[in-house]
Amino acid sequence: MNILGIDHLEFYVGDARQTAYYLCTAFGFRICGQGGPQTGLPGQRSLLLQHGEIRIVLTSGLVADHPATLYVGRHGDGVAVIAFETDDAAGLYDYVVGRGATPLGTPTVHENSAGRVVEASVSGFGDVTHRLVERHGSRWDFLPDTIEMTVPEQSYADDLLQVIDHLAICVPAGEIAATSRYYQDVFGFAEIFEEYIEVGGQGMDSKVVQSPSRQVTFTLIEPDLSRRPGQIDDFLSWHAGAGVQHIAFRTGDIVTAVRTFADRGVGFLSTPGSYFDALEQRLGSVDLPIAELRQLGVLVDTDHYGELYQIFTQSMHVRRTLFLELIERHGALTFGTSNIKALYEAKERELAAPAEAVPAPAQDARPAGLAAA
Repeated sequence: MNILGIDHLEFYVGDARQTAYYLCTAFGFRICGQGGPQTGLPGQRSLLLQHGEIRIVLTSGLVADHPATLYVGRHGDGVAVIAFETDDAAGLYDYVVGRGATPLGTPTVHENSAGRVVEASVSGFGDVTHRLVERHGSRWDFLPDTIEMTVPEQSYADDLLQVIDHLAICVPAGEIAATSRYYQDVFGFAEIFEEYIEVGGQGMDSKVVQSPSRQVTFTLIEPDLSRRPGQIDDFLSWHAGAGVQHIAFRTGDIVTAVRTFADRGVGFLSTPGSYFDALEQRLGSVDLPIAELRQLGVLVDTDHYGELYQIFTQSMHVRRTLFLELIERHGALTFGTSNIKALYEAKERELAAPAEAVPAPAQDARPAGLAAA
């Protein structure tokens, strides 16, 4: 068994074209492929987006009983599939099913003249599933015979985003230990960190599990019901159960990334000046200028291995659930323990403010590839 990393994420969304417009115009994703009834995917429309090595499939159901339609009806737009890259999809499928995973899709081969892909599916947490993906030949042809690639293969070396650093997952109270144990026992992950977090009158438990390759990392969070209800309780209520709260995208230049995305309309969570007033005394000298971090609201922390810089977006969904993180690592391997409180205080301020209306995009202002999708 060898889980190499996250091959892709699949979002189930009410309107794949509208979500693609946002991700392309705001974050610089590009539409690379599409699928639907004409490519052997009945009852759905899918768009494949890429930025750096990050691949996201956006799927909307066309019929009432399609899994994407049912998912969106229950949870709103969100991450429905976390796909693991592996060197042996059939072997991994047999292994994890034998260890307790629920089988959801037996190994299937997709191939054309450019390459071959083997995929299978098993249970994850809540309504999120795991797709096991084994690739041979051209990695550009995402899923031969089901996703039609609409642009030529291209380089993403200059993109601001690189890879998926980690995913934060909210689970109902009382489920965090069992969820952590599931990934340890079934997928061979290790629990590398745990912490109890207090923010005001709120409390929450956090555990981090990671694949042996260190390329797949889940931060698990559950609320403490003995404390005041807060944003984790809100997420679980609005999302109707366990789900991905945020996705962390790694970048090699967080200052440029934040400035670029903010200029395109992305809203980031604010950080009070007092956080930066105490920063130099708490951490000493850091690699990036504190004045720039203060101006942009970028958080910074250190561990035994180095520094990390991170910032969180406002939620882009009407239910105010899923949001994104940008993270730049200067050797650090952990997740900004001292920043967790700052994150949750910022999220409290966002949720306390009235939701802002988002203007509709102009009909003729579409990212490349969207008109044909």
